[in-house]
Amino acid sequence: MSHTLGIRQAQKQKTRQALLEAALGLLEEQSLSSLGLREVTRAVGVAPTAFYRHFRSTADLGVALVEEALGSLHPMIRTTVTAADTGDERIARAVQLIAGHVAAYPAHVRFIARERHGGVQPVREAIRDQLVRFAEEVRDELAKDAVSEGWSDADLLMLAHLYVDQMLVTASLFLESLDAPQEEQERIRQVATRQLRLIGIGRRHWLD
Repeated sequence: MSHTLGIRQAQKQKTRQALLEAALGLLEEQSLSSLGLREVTRAVGVAPTAFYRHFRSTADLGVALVEEALGSLHPMIRTTVTAADTGDERIARAVQLIAGHVAAYPAHVRFIARERHGGVQPVREAIRDQLVRFAEEVRDELAKDAVSEGWSDADLLMLAHLYVDQMLVTASLFLESLDAPQEEQERIRQVATRQLRLIGIGRRHWLD
């Protein structure tokens, strides 16, 4: 009996993942607010009623996509601001990590960029909550730096949000340049590097 239940659970998980992947593919060309569950189930080859065994609504599916797109990035975000390296080394690593992630998961990045200000409130809130978590984690890492001595928690969180926002901007620029010539991608790297460096300069002089 347990073996049979295990097979059923595995099949259920496989169908759920197939629905997520089908929805992500369909969302390359449209927003979540215009996506119909019948489109998704048709792409997977299951009955529309099967959708409700996994998600309550397309909004619920969107929230699951947010978790899939952003939930695994927390270690990477913390890595970009670790105190182990110099400021320039941190910036170079951050830009490289962002570029690599965009190249590996363009559909996820495009989904977040579109739905961050989209028309589906639960998805907007899920994205916002993830970004708040990112900022709090970055704040905690920044607080370990000697240069953060004397900073208030509110100011550290403000700085963390600046870094997170800049990472999102950089990801969007890399996304737009995926098919661009190498020279354009290099230009984006240079601009992103300078912008992050500017934030770092402001940080060093904040308490002056």
